[in-house]
Amino acid sequence: MAKMNLLQAINNALIIAMEENDKVMAFGEDVGHFGGVFRATSNLQEKFGKARCFNTPLTEQGIIGFANGLASQGSYPVAEIQFGDYIFPAFDQIVNETAKFRYRSGGQFTCGSLTIRTPYGGGIAGGLYHSQSPEAFFAHAAGIKIVVPRNPYQAKGLLLASIRDDNPVLFMEPKRIYRASVGDVPEDDYTLPLGKAEVLKEGNDITLLAWGAQMEIMEKAAEMADKQGVSSEIIDLRTITPWDAETVAQSVVKTGRLLISHEAPLTGGFAAEIAATIQKKCFLHLESPIERICGLDTPYPLAHEKEYMPDHLKVFEGIMRSVNF
Repeated sequence: MAKMNLLQAINNALIIAMEENDKVMAFGEDVGHFGGVFRATSNLQEKFGKARCFNTPLTEQGIIGFANGLASQGSYPVAEIQFGDYIFPAFDQIVNETAKFRYRSGGQFTCGSLTIRTPYGGGIAGGLYHSQSPEAFFAHAAGIKIVVPRNPYQAKGLLLASIRDDNPVLFMEPKRIYRASVGDVPEDDYTLPLGKAEVLKEGNDITLLAWGAQMEIMEKAAEMADKQGVSSEIIDLRTITPWDAETVAQSVVKTGRLLISHEAPLTGGFAAEIAATIQKKCFLHLESPIERICGLDTPYPLAHEKEYMPDHLKVFEGIMRSVNF
């Protein structure tokens, strides 16, 4: 075991993957000599050379188009989009090419070995162009997996699993806790299952569901609720698509209540998909309407970031509304 922050865990996973498979390569804007804007790829170019870790031009569409070509020819590209907000110029490549390549070729070709890394979310005073959470946009496109780790241990295991998975994966890293989240991480190789949620804490009165940096918020809110005699079950979804509806449904059947929280705006956020599915699976077990504690339906504000964020106080209020319904 070694103490690592989330960035170090990602860097460690990339080293293991690149040492194991010489077809794994990392690239993106400033990824090579600079190590990326957050230094997630630090020292990879020195260790593996410029052919396997290199800078690209400032063109997100070009980065993913190039990555699609590499993946379709047998390489294992790990392409970095510098901020999740900048992924939209590559939207066409990801949704119409990466996700559909296998289907449209009848299985003759695939981009399944492609992993796209990108930091997402707010909390760093980044304003409207460096704080967005775009996971729901891509959840609508069949053919790509979406994975979000909550801490360094999860980040390493899930990233290694993503690189080795036979499907393209969008790996979204919560930038707010890049250096703030520190934990024990095995130095050896390990993977964690994609598509499987994790129950962090068992409870009886309400199910709290989130992913990424929002898990810390859920735990704080649950502690507040516990002082009011409310027992919360906490679940980390970990994989947005395919998401683990069965684990969530089993929990809601037990607790009778569900609260979902994410940083992305409320309207059309992935919480809506979860709520629709769970109300169908658990309709006769629900004791109150499903709560969604999310970002606001506005561009991400700089001056009013704290008001925008779905913090532990908003989640706590949602818990109490649900149990007192």
